[in-house]
Formats: sequence, C-alpha cells, structure tokens
Amino acid sequence: MTVENGVTVENRMAKRAAGKSAIDLHGILLVDKPRQPLGADADGQPATLSSVHRLPTSHDIVQQVRHWSCQRRIGHTGTLDPMASGLLVLCLGIATRLVEYYQGHDKTYEARVALGCATDTYDALGQVVARASVPHLTEARLHEALAAFQGEILQKPPIYSAVKQAGESLYRKARRGETVTVEPRPVTVHAIELLAFTPPDQISLQIRCSAGTYIRSLAHELGQALGTVAHLCWLRRLEVGPFSVVNAYTLAAIEAAASTECLSALLLGAGSGLGMPRLTLNDDERVRLGQGQWIYRQCYGHSIDMAAAYDQRGRFLGVVRALTTDGKGTVWKAEKWLAQQLISHDNLWHDNLHT
Repeated sequence: MTVENGVTVENRMAKRAAGKSAIDLHGILLVDKPRQPLGADADGQPATLSSVHRLPTSHDIVQQVRHWSCQRRIGHTGTLDPMASGLLVLCLGIATRLVEYYQGHDKTYEARVALGCATDTYDALGQVVARASVPHLTEARLHEALAAFQGEILQKPPIYSAVKQAGESLYRKARRGETVTVEPRPVTVHAIELLAFTPPDQISLQIRCSAGTYIRSLAHELGQALGTVAHLCWLRRLEVGPFSVVNAYTLAAIEAAASTECLSALLLGAGSGLGMPRLTLNDDERVRLGQGQWIYRQCYGHSIDMAAAYDQRGRFLGVVRALTTDGKGTVWKAEKWLAQQLISHDNLWHDNLHT
C-alpha cells in the first residue's frame, strides 16, 4: 500500500474513479493561463488561425482543474480570450457563491499591437479585413495618441465578443453572418504606458483599466488614431484587483498538487481579495446574522453598502449588506453567509491577508 500525504494512492484513485475527491476544497485559486494549446511545450509557437481551435479557453481551464481536483463547484471571475495568457481567478467550492463580488475588479494587462493589418476579431486569430501603410511614427506621436484613450471613454466592443445582445452573444450572431450593430459603452482606462516601440509597426503597452474594457478594441482604435489599421497580436493579464499573476500557479503545478492531495495548500481563503470594508463580529452577532436576523452597529463615520464579515479570530464569515443608516449607526443583514458551511471545514478557515 502506497501512502502520500496521509492518503493512500489506492483510496484516492478509487474516489477519483467515482468522481469524488478525498477532500472538499473551498477557496480562491490563482491560475497562470497558458497561451499555447493545452499539452503543448512551454516554448510552443504563437497561435495562428489554424491552431485557434486548440487554444485553451477560460472554460477549458475550469474543466481541467475540475478534472484534476474532482471538485464539481468551480467558477472563474472573468474570461480571458483564447489568445491571451495570464491571471485567471477561480473560485472553488463554497467560494463560488462569491463570484459576483469579484467580477467588477480593475485589471492590468501587457499588450502588443501590430500596425498595418486589421482583422475582423481585432486580434491575431481573426481573418484579415484590411491592410494599410504605416506612417512614420515617433514615441512623442505615440504618447499623444495614447493620451486620448486614458480616463473615462466610450468604447465599442468587438462584434466577436461575449457581449450579449437580445440575450445572445454577439459572436454567435457574427458567425452566422448577421449584421451586428454594437453601441459604445463607457469604460475607464486608469493608465496606459508605452513600454516599447519597435519601428515601424510594433507597439508594447501596459494598461490598467476597468472591468469590461476590451484591449482588442483599444488596439483597433489606436491604429485608426495613428492613421493606419491595427490588431492585437499578444496579450497577458497581470493583475485582477488585488491579485497578481506573480502569485499564480501554472497548470503543471496545479496538476502536481492535485495528484498528491495538496491542492488545498495553493488556495487562498474564501473571501480573499474582496476589497470590501471589514466588519468584525462578536459571537452573538455572528449567530444572529447566521439565523437571518439583523444587527445594529455604530457608524464608521462614512456610509458603506456592503462589508466582509469576520469573527474575532479573523476568520471569514460572509458578506453583509447595510439596510438602513440613521446617522448614529447601521443595520446589517447577511447577504451571502458562508459560516455554516465553512465551520465544518475549520482547517480551511484562515486569515484574509488581501482585504
């Protein structure tokens, strides 16, 4: 009998064969999504139109982690295009109930734009729809053009995108050959930095932006602003809210950890990085909120709508919402309460270092 980390290999394999894991997993997993097809070497060639069907989608990554971990409840907090690599934030187990609170975080990308060629998808995986000469450009001219994309702007999403119109994704309509009209919508580009310019046609950027910003659209519109056409040829997501790709794990590392029942060691606690004010509860308040009752608290000095609730040991309990404020205090009620489930996995409760 072979034993690894206190679990027999035979027992683990039997549970996996039955579609079950030796332990339930609850928390946040940071994944460094690869750009090359799943199973390809790390030095695989850049994606081309002929290999697009083999590139991993965000859904593919979720399915892969679900298979390795034997956890059914896994969700991601925001998609990455198949061509893109970098940070993908997954919620496992009970933490899937918190997905909605992670979806509005700002994001940081490193991007490369190729001038002189436009595609229907605005990236390197699309069909070429236009070519144009590239004018002589200087870094000063590039800085001038980039300045127009900073701040609050109106942006048209690509027609090949998951944006819904009449309940259906735009890309489905586009693939059927339907005429798709996309209305611009407000997004915020907090910062856009020129990392490098390789004349005559290669631009490297770092962009920090609000959720819902399409870097493909930015590349397309930048080409027009520079008097030519352009497409996005490389994209890597570096940050999502407080999370960084520096702290993310490769698929190989996740598979190795799952194979030895050590995947829990890679997880951040449920509630990590929510970015909400912190509300510490005493035992009576914890019980009352868990029973669906409300509690009354003195004001912080400023009005807040939601908070992350913790017990006095620093363990995450759930999300609470402010119902009313009377100028002296606030009435709170549980919005997403996870304490009952988490308390049965007390070893998985740990301090939230990212709030």
